[in-house]
Amino acid sequence: MTHIEFSTPSTLPATNGYSHVAAIAPGSRLVWTSGQVPITTEGTPAAAGDWEAQTRLVMRNVEAALKAGGATWNDVFKLTIFVVDTSALSVVRAVRDEFINLERPPTSSLVQVAGLFRPDILIEIEAVAAVPAT
Repeated sequence: MTHIEFSTPSTLPATNGYSHVAAIAPGSRLVWTSGQVPITTEGTPAAAGDWEAQTRLVMRNVEAALKAGGATWNDVFKLTIFVVDTSALSVVRAVRDEFINLERPPTSSLVQVAGLFRPDILIEIEAVAAVPAT
């Protein structure tokens, strides 16, 4: 077994870009990110109302957080995505798919929320990764 084993058992519904189960090898180091939002390091938000720009910046921020924890997208086994509405889900998935390993997609949850901490923020994403034992 590699450090993360992904599966989608035939006893569960088919998936669209995620796995149902991720099993982590003993001794792996876990890395959690806080929820990342579409704001640059300078404090500039991505364009209001632009799902693609906001999702791309969030994914880059998640990537930076993972790197700071010693992980990469290949180590991610769980994504939680918070959106203010689901109308742009296809855009969110398309951008997400540029970052994740499509051969071994992480387990995922999508949660529609009434709002995030600012009205111009459409999306927030957090990740959990497992880094191979050394």
